[in-house]
Formats: sequence, structure tokens, C-alpha cells
Amino acid sequence: MIRSTRRLALHALAGAAALALLPQFALAADAKPRVALVMKSLANEFFQTMQDGAKADQKAHSSEYTLISNGIKDETDTAAQIKIVQQMLVEHVDAIVIAPADSKALVPVLAEAAAKGVIVVNIDNKLDADALKEKNLVVPFVGPDNRKGAKLAGDYLGKQLKAGDKVGILEGVSTTFNAQQRTAGFQDAMKAVGANVVSVQSGQWEMDKANAVAAAMLREHPDLRALLAGNDNMALGAVAAIKSAGKTGKVLVVGYDNITAIKPMLADGRVLATVDQYGAKQAVFGIDTALKAIKAKTAQKDLAPMVETTVTLITK
Repeated sequence: MIRSTRRLALHALAGAAALALLPQFALAADAKPRVALVMKSLANEFFQTMQDGAKADQKAHSSEYTLISNGIKDETDTAAQIKIVQQMLVEHVDAIVIAPADSKALVPVLAEAAAKGVIVVNIDNKLDADALKEKNLVVPFVGPDNRKGAKLAGDYLGKQLKAGDKVGILEGVSTTFNAQQRTAGFQDAMKAVGANVVSVQSGQWEMDKANAVAAAMLREHPDLRALLAGNDNMALGAVAAIKSAGKTGKVLVVGYDNITAIKPMLADGRVLATVDQYGAKQAVFGIDTALKAIKAKTAQKDLAPMVETTVTLITK
């Protein structure tokens, strides 16, 4: 009799435990998709704007998805960004929307993510086509045509130049696709006007490094007429170098990104032009692409390879 009573009690406890678990299972089944936004340096105003835009979108659609936002401290710290992706896999996110610090180095860990069923979407800096092919990985790129955008700024600058004028290019991190494409766009524009590109050097997307590179270019080429910077952070460094050399107004500058800090310089002519690539919208478009894929249960390999976003020339 005692054993029978114990059995009944145990069965009752087991039943209660099972019922207690039911709401948790139901919650898991109905849980909102978890989307990780992984960016480059949040010290760069452009990526801070990107994060702010993504957070605003999630707030407006809080019932639709959960956002986990991360960024690295240094534009070149690829290893740290790889660790962030690995941590997102540990946290079982449903999608990763990434602006990769390196076009090749991030591909293996993103292939690992896709193999685990995580939707991967690429924004800002395009992943290397050959590296993707090697991993048999299709990753949609949501972002601008950087070469076209840079040519817009270069063409505008070209109206102030004459054939033979010497110019320098401050390139971003040279292993990144967007840096290469912006340099190519600047080169296209300078070739069209007959300007002489005397130096192409990396400022690694950062103001201080670009300042040092620009200062060296100005010393080596005292008759330099213009500096084309692959982002506005580097344009800020170029402006400071020009001022230190006593050449404000004599050396023209163009940038790329249209960050807030560049606006006063556009107004007073220290920067001739920049390009707005709408960073906040890029993040939102990337997230939207991921959410649509999750909702439709679209496999990574079946995602569209490209969603081109807008670029606009910004001048005084």
C-alpha cells in the first residue's frame, strides 16, 4: 500500500513537472527570431549610426524580432570580430548580419554559421567571391556599389582639377573589398580628367593613421593638389594634416560616408564632397533580408546574391 502511494505521488510529480515545462516549450516554439548585427569599429561614427538605425528599427518592430548588436574596437581587429561571430553561435542566434572587417578572413566562421542553419547576410563590405566559392557558400550582399559611389566624389573633384595635377588616395584597409572598390572609383575619375595619382596608401579607415599618411604625402609631394579619402574618418585626418602643413585651401579633399563630423567642413570648404551610403538603412535592409529568409524558411544557398542600396553625392 505504501509503495503504491509512493508510485502515485511520483507520477503526480512527473505530471506536474511536464505541465510546468509546457509553457516553456510553447514559448520556444513562438519565440521571436534573434538577429545579431556584427559591425566594425563603433568608434567610427558611421557604424555608430548604423547601430542606432538598427536599434530604432527593432524598437519599432519589437514584436517581430530581437536584436543583438556588437562591434569591434579597432577597424583591423579581425580576430575579435571572428570571436563575436563564434559567441553569437553559442547564443544560438537565428541570423547574423555582418559588416566584415576583412573580406576573406571572416568567410570560414560564417560558413560554420550557415552550416548550423544560421542565416548570414553581408552588409557594408562585400565578402570575397573566391573565398565564398571555396566554401561553397552563398551570402547575399546588401549594400552600395562602392566603386560608383567613389566615382561620384572623384568626378566632382575632377571639375576642380586640370590634366597633370597630382593627387593622392587614402585607402581603407587594403584587404577589404569596399576599400579596393572605392580606390578603383577614385582612380576611374582621376583617369577621366587626366590627373596624376602619385600615391595610394592605406590609412586603415582611421583618422590618426590617415593623418600621418597624408602628412607624409604632402612632404613628399609639395605640389599635391588633392587627397581622396576612402571614408570621412580619413578625410578628417587629411584636413588636419593639410592645416599643419599650412596648405588649407590649397589641397582639396573628398571623403565617403557623410558622417556628422564632416558637415562643418563641407560648409566651409575644407572638404569638397562626400558620399552618403545611408549606413542606418543598410543595417535595416540587411536585417529585413534575414527576417524574410527566416519567415519563408529559405535556405542560405537559395538567397538572392545582391541587394543594391543607394549612394548620393553630398556637397556644400
